[in-house]
Amino acid sequence: MSRYRRSQAAGSTFFFTVVSYRRQPILCDETLRSALRESVAMVRAKRPFKIDAWVLLPDHLHCIRALPAGDADFSTRWGMIKRTVSRACRNVYRRSKWLEPTKSSHRESTIWQRRFWEHQIRDDTDFARHVDYLHMNPVKHGHVQRAVDWPYSTFHRYLRQGLLAADWAGDADFDMGCE
Repeated sequence: MSRYRRSQAAGSTFFFTVVSYRRQPILCDETLRSALRESVAMVRAKRPFKIDAWVLLPDHLHCIRALPAGDADFSTRWGMIKRTVSRACRNVYRRSKWLEPTKSSHRESTIWQRRFWEHQIRDDTDFARHVDYLHMNPVKHGHVQRAVDWPYSTFHRYLRQGLLAADWAGDADFDMGCE
């Protein structure tokens, strides 16, 4: 089995990508969104973290989270979130024919890909680029013409706080500078 190197920088901020199993376009379904919202709240109550930015797309999500000082365990948090969502939604999204032996032996669902991708945010410029990338992702994937038109994003929180304007990056050719 592969051994992945994960950052162990306690109290850091990270950009994450989490993908649905087989890229199923299910993550924006009301049932799954509701379970995800409840799961995140439950995990945050047990193991705090700050959500700086988030976007939910049909087959993947991106988020930027900051961990408390002295804590570097984002993997357990993702495991708890994914497991809780899988249990809550198992009757709706379970695909028995997709349960390969390795998936069954790891007690995995057919909602999430096994792993996730993370990037430790290095500085304010890196943070800003990843927030921009995250908010433009629905435009990049052709779901909307403007970031403001995508409902499942913290773009709207940034808009309310006056950090972004409604016409921010209205051009779909906007270059994020990261990827």
